[in-house]
Amino acid sequence: MGHILDERQMQVSVAGKDARTIDCNKVSLAGSVSQRACVFCGSRVVLYPIADALHLIHGPIGCAAYTWDIRGSLSSGPELHRLSFSTDLQERDVIFGGETKLYNAALELIRKHNPKAAFIYTTCIVGVIGDDVERACRMLQDETGIPVIPVQAPGFQGSKKDGYKVACEAIFKLVGTKQKSIPAKSINILGDFNLAGELWILLDYYRKMGVHVNATITGDGRVDDICNAHSAALNVVQCSGSMNYLAKLMKDKYGVPSMRVSYFGIEDMSDALYDVARFFKDDEMMAKARQLVKDEVSRLIPELAWYKAQLTGKKAAIYVGGAFKAISLVKALRLIGVQSVIVGSQTGTPEDYELIKKLCDEGTIIVDDSNPVELSHFVKEKQADIFIGGVKERPIAHKIGLGFCDHNHERKEPLAGYEGMINFAKEIYATAMSPVWKFTKTSPSPSKGGDVR
Repeated sequence: MGHILDERQMQVSVAGKDARTIDCNKVSLAGSVSQRACVFCGSRVVLYPIADALHLIHGPIGCAAYTWDIRGSLSSGPELHRLSFSTDLQERDVIFGGETKLYNAALELIRKHNPKAAFIYTTCIVGVIGDDVERACRMLQDETGIPVIPVQAPGFQGSKKDGYKVACEAIFKLVGTKQKSIPAKSINILGDFNLAGELWILLDYYRKMGVHVNATITGDGRVDDICNAHSAALNVVQCSGSMNYLAKLMKDKYGVPSMRVSYFGIEDMSDALYDVARFFKDDEMMAKARQLVKDEVSRLIPELAWYKAQLTGKKAAIYVGGAFKAISLVKALRLIGVQSVIVGSQTGTPEDYELIKKLCDEGTIIVDDSNPVELSHFVKEKQADIFIGGVKERPIAHKIGLGFCDHNHERKEPLAGYEGMINFAKEIYATAMSPVWKFTKTSPSPSKGGDVR
């Protein structure tokens, strides 16, 4: 693959042809313009949906990009999380320090909004000038009486995945600080961020099964529920990349077991319900789960059959943040007749990529931590009809003249659960079969030989 930088050759594999394990969990190659985000972004993505907490970014105003409607994490109550606050560090603050500015800003915001807790995020500038954010948080906590938690996330110290770990450590400081009696058959949902209200669909499924959901971490999250999260019998981890570490911390300290699930696609959604019922060893719960799955699948299959008839033969490129999401997308696309010809992620593990290899057809390109040049080349090489990705992949698809399906945090349509599978099929169909493609030129095949850098 001559278009791939030499240092990245081991991070790309081809299903059915390469027996070696793909190299991953590496720092992004300098200069490759990786699609990964920074540590700060990773921490903010995870913590942001806690709806009754204050989120204050200690840094330049540009880091405070998340505002009212840029992310689809909905709340059934308070919406403080949708406001973005920043200390807006200037040149003078960089020279003389910004601790006093941070303290005053946080104190004013806490008094004005009365949050249940406050998260103070550090950024690259703060990591360089050395403000003692830990000390400022201790002073603020003593002054206000609420948890004030430093989130040490200077962007330069790693990737988005490292930010997930920082966020889990921040959340864990709350876990176990309150004790409230809850039903015995209770779970915490970890790693669902209630994008477009997806969490509410899942809560309805579990309610019908007789399962009590104690804390949702972090979609539609509440500080008090997180403080009592250690009381649940099981952690159900949806986004394993972001939340596996928190599940491990809770297992080590409080003995709460965990299981990894996915809520995308019929197969994985059904398994997620069955696995919880098996954990509780409850025959009645299992019977309710089976009935729920039967009702939903019998409703969906005829509708999906129509989409499959229309879409069979279409090819999709997938590049998303977590590899477990990519695995679910491969299965969901297969249900509607779409072949996955490129599958990649920003934060996959060797085990994830081995599973992707087994799931995909021979010749599927599998890539870890890709960049725009690689993705553009792969899409042209495999002649994909549709690109499924996030906000950073959208321009790649648009420049090539390719249909794009948004599977990122900004989307407004739920794609999880059984209802989400129908929405997904509709979106793939509307995009791949749009009449607009009759008026566009077919993207030229990439030239053979020579580096494209």
